[in-house]
Amino acid sequence: MATIEECRSALDKLSDNLTRANGEVRSATALDRTLSCHLTDLDTTFTGRLAGGRIEVGDTVPGPPPAKAQIRLAMTGDDLVAMVNGELNFAKAWASGRVKLEAGLRDLLRLRSLL
Repeated sequence: MATIEECRSALDKLSDNLTRANGEVRSATALDRTLSCHLTDLDTTFTGRLAGGRIEVGDTVPGPPPAKAQIRLAMTGDDLVAMVNGELNFAKAWASGRVKLEAGLRDLLRLRSLL
């Protein structure tokens, strides 16, 4: 099972990857939205912002998200690490229910290019 530290490192790596992205991916991440990532197996949530094409983690809190973020993710720590390392396809994980993504309709439409 992935640790909280490994998951935080995976989010940092994802943020770095988004910063280097081009085209549609870069455009999709050019949002300024609150973000939460709940790790269901660790019962821990990272909260922060997606801003300027980067994920800025602000806090790590026990349990589910304390407030409703504009973009909400939920998955296991292992799935987060596997997705960031390219071992798990986000679209397939989302379609099968392994990863949950909730956001407003406009944000979902912009984020679809990441899938």
